[in-house]
Amino acid sequence: MTNNLDTLATALYVKTDDLLKASPRLVPWRPAVGIAPQLTDAELVTPAMMQAMLGFPSEAR
Repeated sequence: MTNNLDTLATALYVKTDDLLKASPRLVPWRPAVGIAPQLTDAELVTPAMMQAMLGFPSEAR
C-alpha cells in the first residue's frame, strides 16, 4: 500500500510544481531580502492535498 501512496505523492508533487511554475500568479509574493524559504511551495502544498484526499482533514488525527 505504501508504494501506491508514494506514487500518488510523487505524481501530485510533480503536477503541483508544474502548475505553480506555469502560473506564477498563484505563488505568494516574497520580498527579495530576508530569510530564504527552506521548502518550495509545492513541497508544502503536496502533504496538505494528500491529507485532504486521504480523509484526514484534521492534524489531530
